[in-house]
Amino acid sequence: MAGRDASERLVGYEAYLEGYAGILADASATGRRLSREELASRRALGEQAADAGVGLRALVGAHMAATRAHWPTTTAASADDVLSAAAQALDAFAEGFERAQRHAVRQEEAARREFIDDLLYGRSDLGRLAQRAERYGLRLSYEHAVAVARGTAAYEEGDLVLREVERALIGRFGDRSVLLTTKDGRLVCVAPGDQEDVLAYFAKQAFAATGGGQVGIGRPHAGPAGVVQSYEEALNALDLSERLELDDPVLRAADLLVYPVLTRDRQAMADLVESALGPLRQARGGAQPLLDTLTAYFDSGCVSAEAARRLSLSVRAFTYRLERIHKLTGADPSDPVHRYALQTAVIGARLLDWPTKPL
Repeated sequence: MAGRDASERLVGYEAYLEGYAGILADASATGRRLSREELASRRALGEQAADAGVGLRALVGAHMAATRAHWPTTTAASADDVLSAAAQALDAFAEGFERAQRHAVRQEEAARREFIDDLLYGRSDLGRLAQRAERYGLRLSYEHAVAVARGTAAYEEGDLVLREVERALIGRFGDRSVLLTTKDGRLVCVAPGDQEDVLAYFAKQAFAATGGGQVGIGRPHAGPAGVVQSYEEALNALDLSERLELDDPVLRAADLLVYPVLTRDRQAMADLVESALGPLRQARGGAQPLLDTLTAYFDSGCVSAEAARRLSLSVRAFTYRLERIHKLTGADPSDPVHRYALQTAVIGARLLDWPTKPL
């Protein structure tokens, strides 16, 4: 009965046990260790089995069945010698199997990374890119939007932070054709354009997992080129937040469209900054303190008390600064007629990094 069970477990696995019976008999007869060639043959068969997609658990069972079926009957072979030879052969087989699996994983990771690079940078033939995208659950003929999260550290595939966000997304939404990855040290989420709740939840989880990082979200766009455009919008939103010192945890490109418009003609913006704010250089301490005063004033809704609090100044000291700005520039920040030009110039100064950098 036992012999029949062993024979049944060998069915279908004979190709991966080639030469095993001879190795078992020869090695156990003298108690020697398997030779380098014998171990290499076992590793090669293990690699073949992994490439064929055969499960390692079933193959271990087949080796055990083969050991029972071909147990040496010579008196010179002790049980310890037989089991030692079997263990060496199986260990080499498993090593080859695992090596092939690691190689397959590396190949898959390389293919995935190449696809992600092509997807986010718009490289490769669009038709081929769309075909490859289906493998990862994306249908590029539809609209997609991209969210990008940055934290205090650079993140890579396999990092704990990425796994935490991925578990949260899968737990909440299941499989919704979402691609989660990393690029240039940031977390990236590509989701269908009509599923804004996915990107909003990604932003919430990324904010928590990165310890308070910021997330930029691009607008939905159709086609492979639309993914690139949305990705660039998300990156630009993060760049604007840094240059404008915005501390919002989530920055939506749709809410920041005014800034690219303002900077589209850089020379015109530079002329406005120079004309409206250039006289501030005459102030004691230079332009920066008074520029900070205007920034706080406009950011606080033109409420002097709130702006003074943000700058840790008394209201009287803050009011004096506003008067000084009025005297130097000829424009009154509290006057609605002057306010728009001054506020636009302040935004331009922050975008152009003035007065730190020359215009």
